[in-house]
Amino acid sequence: MVKAVMDISQRLLNISELFYSIQGESTYAGLPCVFIRLAGCNLRCRYCDARYTYEEAHATMTMDAILSFMDGYPGTLVEITGGEPLLQESVHSLIEQLLAKGHTVLLETNGSLPINTIAPEVIVVMDIKTPDSGSAETLASGNIASAKERNRTIPGSCEIKFVLTGRNDYIWARDLVNREALNMSCPTLFSPVKGELSPEDLASWILQDQLSVRLQLQLHTLIWPHLSRGI
Repeated sequence: MVKAVMDISQRLLNISELFYSIQGESTYAGLPCVFIRLAGCNLRCRYCDARYTYEEAHATMTMDAILSFMDGYPGTLVEITGGEPLLQESVHSLIEQLLAKGHTVLLETNGSLPINTIAPEVIVVMDIKTPDSGSAETLASGNIASAKERNRTIPGSCEIKFVLTGRNDYIWARDLVNREALNMSCPTLFSPVKGELSPEDLASWILQDQLSVRLQLQLHTLIWPHLSRGI
């Protein structure tokens, strides 16, 4: 009986939303993508644009129901995001199923939980929180080393993202990138918070410092500026 209960729980996930859209971030930006947005988050970043994942009601879905939705998009790029998807242990079973069906899988994580448990075939997009996020002390010990190791083993299998609110965040992120030589081992993305840091300013700082990172704008917010969900 206990094993049966465990089997059932491993096939359930708390889902905030499922949708098909254009990938707006990462080095995969611009590609059609299915998004599996899991509910719940262990952080409360000041600029969070997905508060509904932990403030609003969610659906509990079976693995079969999620995979049935995916069957409408065979072979399509898929991103598992949140919230924080690694809070749900069943996410690993979902990943296995998606890989088995031939999908390229991206997983976006806030960096607060170890990434060394994620299947090596997955492209991990790890957010390193900056001081102005209010969550700068949450990066899990060993995650930078794990990111480098993933890319040493499978190049491009882990990307690093910094979301920046201003000059102080930029300097903090720049110094960390240089200190850890992150951009030498991982695709490294600098993204401005909309309404707080202009892309022009961020671009000028990157050029001034000759910093080999990728300036990332949220492509989906440029295409659909009037929408905040399902994009």
